[in-house]
Amino acid sequence: MLYRENGQFKTSYRSDTQIFPILQDRWAVLAILLVAFFLVPAIASDYMFRAILIPFVIMALAALGVNILVGYCGQISLGSGAFMAVGAYGAYNFFVRIPGMPLIPTLILGGLCATAFGILFGLPSLRVRGLYLAVATLAAQFFADWMFLRIKWFTMDTPSGSVSVSNLQVFGIPIESATAKYLFCLVVLAVVALAAKNLVRSAIGREWMAIRDMDVAAAVIGIRPMYAKLSAFAVSSFIIGVAGALWAFVYLGAWEPAAFSVDMSFRLLFMVIIGGLGSIMGSFFGAAFIVVLPIFLNQFLPWFAALFGVTISTAGVSHAELMIFGALIVWFLIVEPHGLAKLWSTGKQKLRLWPFPH
Repeated sequence: MLYRENGQFKTSYRSDTQIFPILQDRWAVLAILLVAFFLVPAIASDYMFRAILIPFVIMALAALGVNILVGYCGQISLGSGAFMAVGAYGAYNFFVRIPGMPLIPTLILGGLCATAFGILFGLPSLRVRGLYLAVATLAAQFFADWMFLRIKWFTMDTPSGSVSVSNLQVFGIPIESATAKYLFCLVVLAVVALAAKNLVRSAIGREWMAIRDMDVAAAVIGIRPMYAKLSAFAVSSFIIGVAGALWAFVYLGAWEPAAFSVDMSFRLLFMVIIGGLGSIMGSFFGAAFIVVLPIFLNQFLPWFAALFGVTISTAGVSHAELMIFGALIVWFLIVEPHGLAKLWSTGKQKLRLWPFPH
């Protein structure tokens, strides 16, 4: 009964179309933000920041970008790791080659590099779709791997493509401690998530969803498929590029092209599938699931095997993770194709009607 909306009357069109029309949702989001910004930094350990919270925040940002392209526009992409790599190396070149380059413009410029790269490899979407488009975007992954390994200009002539950054600061505040890194990434995530939520509710967002549902019908009613698809690639690759720059600058510090391999692309796609296609909230659910599950399995599987007198190796735990990921993806595709976000939405609808059965 705490989730009932009795007495919450809408007296204007603006109040009826706000992001969180139910009062309880607004209070819940405010409480989550207060916990994330104030309570978590006060109680979390350094290990929790570096192993769970910072990867979760950055991966949620990357999954948000993938969800815009795959979930809202329906364009299958297997090149998300390449977009992250372009954002990371693009930001690195601006940061190193321009003396005194601030961090925030560096991230934005890295995202713009990824935008150009995404539009270039999004051009095949104008003629192909489905599996053929997935293969075309997968080509971007292999091209990015080759480019950053063979073209030494991008890596300041390092032979292995390995680069590093240091002395990060924002407005004179050093970004060195785990708490500072977490808060900085969290601010970026909150701003981008708010912008993405408003974007998918706007006219361009409705065009993306129309293209996703049936591109021929969308073209008949006046939607330009070229503009809609390429704009989805541009926005998605920008967000993924910023996430890649954060992953490299803030989380890794030193990286090489292998850090953005095809495995990263599949992980991001799994986040979107498990979290929920076409859902901003699903990006957070999927990122939390993919980041937390391996850590949980690393602790739980050896303990569970020890109950039966069996010793499981680290390699065995790694193989078990892959099997569980595969089983969960198959289960979600069969039982709940819309992922965890749909389960969350269904639970909210039942709370709005509880205790009535209809």
